[in-house]
Amino acid sequence: MQEKEITNPLLELTDQLQRLIRGKLWLQVLLGLALGIATGILLGPDVGWVAPENAVVIGNWLALPGGLFLALVQMIIVPLVFASVILGLASSGNMGQLKALGTLGAVYFVITTVLATTLGLILALAFEPGDYVDPALVRATLGSVSAAVPGSVPTVPNIGDLPGIVSTLLPTNPLASMAKGEMLQVILFAVVFGVALLNVAAQKSAPLFDLLGSLQEVCIKVVSGAMLLAPFAVFGLMARLTSTLGGKVIIGLSVYVLVVLLGLGLLLLMHSAVAIAVTRCRPGEFLNRIRELLLLAFSTSSSAAVMPLTLKTVQEKFGVRPAVAQLIVPLGATVNMNGTALYQGVAAVFLAQVFDVQLGVGGLVFIVSMAVAASIGSPATPGAGIVILAMVLEGVGVPAVGIGLLIGVDRILDMSRTSANVVGDVTACLVVERFVPAARPEPAV
Repeated sequence: MQEKEITNPLLELTDQLQRLIRGKLWLQVLLGLALGIATGILLGPDVGWVAPENAVVIGNWLALPGGLFLALVQMIIVPLVFASVILGLASSGNMGQLKALGTLGAVYFVITTVLATTLGLILALAFEPGDYVDPALVRATLGSVSAAVPGSVPTVPNIGDLPGIVSTLLPTNPLASMAKGEMLQVILFAVVFGVALLNVAAQKSAPLFDLLGSLQEVCIKVVSGAMLLAPFAVFGLMARLTSTLGGKVIIGLSVYVLVVLLGLGLLLLMHSAVAIAVTRCRPGEFLNRIRELLLLAFSTSSSAAVMPLTLKTVQEKFGVRPAVAQLIVPLGATVNMNGTALYQGVAAVFLAQVFDVQLGVGGLVFIVSMAVAASIGSPATPGAGIVILAMVLEGVGVPAVGIGLLIGVDRILDMSRTSANVVGDVTACLVVERFVPAARPEPAV
């Protein structure tokens, strides 16, 4: 009698999971996200199994792959942006089309940023999250804080200062701007350089275009290698976050967090609706195409870090032309901060309610205008929203020290608003691709 083969259900399940996960980056990232949160909770203060000082050390070691991943990607961002913008200009080869691409992209970014900030203000005024915060919690967190004078009139830059502000956008030392990571200046330099290169004879400009093409390929290879670390990076970053963030702080600010998340959810729906209408694809299909991008943006909190994946997604999964993708995506990663603008609107009104500062119509208009202006050239890196928020608060008479009340939950909101920013970049590419038709290249001079 032949013996029946004895199987282990646990081993079979393990093999099935390995086959399911193998080759699917989005699933690996999602698994790393879940395991990181679970590990962080076990190490955190709410469980109490590990001493706080030991949890910090363990969290730092667990986050090492995340630090290496971000360092690798950020190391390559400047040369990738420089090469991509110039090659995007070259892919068009038509000055009229370049003007159409840039104009439509800029108008789209400004309009969506204004709408996002206005949405944030409406939600904050409707739900009044500042009324749910205990003033004792504010004093315990920030100490003695003297609120600004209620109803103070915000100051805006004088019209005589505008020429100086505009002139500083063009870098006098492009290499210094590259070293400092000033992305807007790098993009403007690349645009000027690329337009000039298009007006050079083809036999003289071809070697430089070939060099930039090789540079772009090398950058993409580096990013592809870094993506192997993505699941481990997500696990470590989430483990460190949840191990240091106590539940009591989140409970005290839960209404504020929920209002921001509600606004970001509505913003994602708006972007998705526009993208689905433009591409005429099903909602499930659209989400399936961007799921890896969303997860990585959520985990890294940096639209610049995921910019290579954004480029790959819009070109390979949506068929966007290189001329559009390589111009709009780097520009969007720098100036398109819809999620950040919405967050600033909610946070400014929230802190004004906490400190009993009456904003008025002038203050609300100032918040919208400052959110749009501050989004241009802001670093597309984790925590950039806090820096911009300080500028907005000072302009409307709310103590900037109130930001200390938001630090505990900012990382979670930073991850969420980055996802909204990245989906906005994808949508902008699809809109520009839809409404700016391809044109024949102009003959080189």
